[in-house]
Amino acid sequence: MSDRISEYIAGLFAPEDDLLRALREDADRSGLPPIAVPPETARLLQVLLRAVGARRVLEVGTLAGYSAIWMARALPADARLVSLEIDPAHAEFARRYIARAGLAQRVEVRVGAALQLLPALDGELFDAVFLDADKAPLPTYFEWALRLLRPGGLVIADNTLRGGRVVDEDADDAELRGVREFNRRLATDPRVAGIVVPIGDGVGVGVVLDAAQG
Repeated sequence: MSDRISEYIAGLFAPEDDLLRALREDADRSGLPPIAVPPETARLLQVLLRAVGARRVLEVGTLAGYSAIWMARALPADARLVSLEIDPAHAEFARRYIARAGLAQRVEVRVGAALQLLPALDGELFDAVFLDADKAPLPTYFEWALRLLRPGGLVIADNTLRGGRVVDEDADDAELRGVREFNRRLATDPRVAGIVVPIGDGVGVGVVLDAAQG
């Protein structure tokens, strides 16, 4: 998608407020990786969460808390968003801005490697799982998402186009292999109906099917 089209969509559907702009600027000054979702992707997350009436959301990869704030703003006041972040400094940064957004009661940031934290959630059911952490384990995150999602729930993943490298036959690394395998499973796994939406860097979306539908 061209920069002009992305700017058009973001400007019309996803204008940032002062807090979100301050978060981005502070994250840049603090040296956090500049890999937060773009505003148009964040708005898509909000639309998807509202579409399924989400009240319980899991995010894998908090970073600065940008996407967590967007998602939490689309949830009811008594909803819960659990976000997993491997870096303690990033988690603390995110908590600070989540509190400034007035969402501390709605969002819980847990610190640790996702594959070590996910087993503690086993047995819980979520309405949506957003995967936006390291890409090599994406196929494993996909399996965890299906384990934790209710029928009709959403598995969502960012960066599923990897800047277009997914179609470059000469490109190959662990992250890219993880994305390609995730996309393959999203397309072929009978437990979900999925698609990659070419917004931002590509957003994979899958709906968990009832056993009868599968």
